[in-house]
Amino acid sequence: MSGVAGIWLAFLACVALVGLAGPVLSRNGDVIAVKLNLTGGWVGLIMVAAITSLPELATGISAVSFANAPDTAVGDVFGSCVFNLAILIVLDFVVRGESVYRRVRQGHILSAGFGIILIGFAGMSLVLHGQGMSFSFLGIGGSTPIIFIIYALGARAVFNYEKDHREQAVDEVAHDYAAISLRHAVKSYAAASFVVVATGTALPFVALHLAGVMGWQQTFVGTLFVAAVTSLPELVVSVVAVRIGAVDMAMANILGSNMFNMLVLGVDDLFYRQGPILYHVSQVHVVSALSCLVMSGLLIAGLLYRPQRRLFRAVGWVSFGLFTMYLLNSYALYLHGKH
Repeated sequence: MSGVAGIWLAFLACVALVGLAGPVLSRNGDVIAVKLNLTGGWVGLIMVAAITSLPELATGISAVSFANAPDTAVGDVFGSCVFNLAILIVLDFVVRGESVYRRVRQGHILSAGFGIILIGFAGMSLVLHGQGMSFSFLGIGGSTPIIFIIYALGARAVFNYEKDHREQAVDEVAHDYAAISLRHAVKSYAAASFVVVATGTALPFVALHLAGVMGWQQTFVGTLFVAAVTSLPELVVSVVAVRIGAVDMAMANILGSNMFNMLVLGVDDLFYRQGPILYHVSQVHVVSALSCLVMSGLLIAGLLYRPQRRLFRAVGWVSFGLFTMYLLNSYALYLHGKH
């Protein structure tokens, strides 16, 4: 029993470290962006998402390079996308007076659409790999360069959209960081990054031991537990953004993180030297990919329809649908994890 308790304590320590370092990382990243005049919707979506997705990147590289746990890496990527969309449930609950889907600009549909393209393509590639209908080059899956290209096209499309609709993309919150020097922000950012990278490097090994002592599959642990830990920065940043009135920044962070997570999948493939990473993982990851697509569809419906009514005076029907899909995905992975 002591071994089980010890591994759970190690896992909770990872949760605490990422939970503490994530907000510091995000805040000082924002300070650096403001000091360097890198503000704007496009930069916010790309830079903030990259910052909050650093745990996924560190965990994925460690999982494939040192722990030989490709299922943990891929599960973390798809699981983080599912978890990120589930964060919208929390935001809808936090926002009072009206649904969160009425408070944000409909322009977020563009980044949600590119997220669907990236996640859908990665899921399709996984299915094709499982059926032997795929190709690779120098040990890298053929889907990896395409993922990089789609991400670049998506980032450019969002940039062009923001530029053409600049009058609608008014900053909701004026950031005043006059009291914080750029040098101090860079030091704090570097220190928080070190904590996140160190924790992300250790997390796959903790996940492997956790799966072993609990008798669970790596897929289950990676998609639910590891993904929840690495998505803590997105959760904290998004809730804080809503609290200060920057609802659009929170939405951009979530959708941008999902796009960036697919980029992380490509990077994981580059670091995995035993062949294309999708050749060596469980097909059950397709369930998470499809869950992401359904949840993204619900989000787009909410952004277009902009529902006013709330269920139980707490959240809208879109959030209820997101919660239902999150539970279904978790249950499917739990059943798989028992085998």
